[in-house]
Amino acid sequence: MKKFSFVFDNSDKARYLKKIISKKYKNFSIKKSDVIVVAGGDGFMLKTIKKLYEYNKPFYGVNCGSVGFLLNKFTSQRIIERINKAKPTMIYPLQIKAISKAKKINSLLAINELSILRQSKQASLIQIKINQKILIKKLIGDGILLSTPAGSTAYNLSVNGPILLLNSKKLAITPISPFRPRRWKGKVVTDRAQIFIKNLDPKKRPIAAVADNNEIRNIISIKASVNKKIKFKLLFNTGESLLKKIKSEQKRKID
Repeated sequence: MKKFSFVFDNSDKARYLKKIISKKYKNFSIKKSDVIVVAGGDGFMLKTIKKLYEYNKPFYGVNCGSVGFLLNKFTSQRIIERINKAKPTMIYPLQIKAISKAKKINSLLAINELSILRQSKQASLIQIKINQKILIKKLIGDGILLSTPAGSTAYNLSVNGPILLLNSKKLAITPISPFRPRRWKGKVVTDRAQIFIKNLDPKKRPIAAVADNNEIRNIISIKASVNKKIKFKLLFNTGESLLKKIKSEQKRKID
């Protein structure tokens, strides 16, 4: 028998599920468990994965939020049977080193995307390099996104970025409301690339870096790349795989 460690968000759905599960199943410690079961929304799932990934356990998510892209459909029935039949998907995060105006080095992980956003009324003024080669000398706008395939259907898609297949081995660099160059649509690069982002005017035009839901403000420079040494194993029910969800978004009409 597999041992499960259950982690619940504080939403109404998650609390309801906790009551049911607590009566039926033992909640093992993270160390003693075989699977970490996460009940919450996508944001809670991202937070939990990054907090507990070092235990090297697979994660099975139950959607108690709204979208649930990284989670399985909500149900209070046959949960253990569903987990035992679930198929694994491996995803790799962005490793980010962000240096702030105070010269503090911040290390972050992003599963979905790294967002570079202006934090004042002034548009951001940034430079982007790929492996030391300048991609954009001066980008003026609200910011940019660096998206993984897993996150390409989230914020990236909402700012007209491309959808990336899970096995594409690509990253999407997508501008947010670019003013100059106005018609630059972004670029898709290999996931082996190292991306360097520099704030060209940190005093007048401060920017923030947001790795999924972790924010660092007053950023001067950023280095980001995919870390293949860190892998997250997510479990999905048959018919609910992350690959299938991404393909479904590609076919989705405007709604």
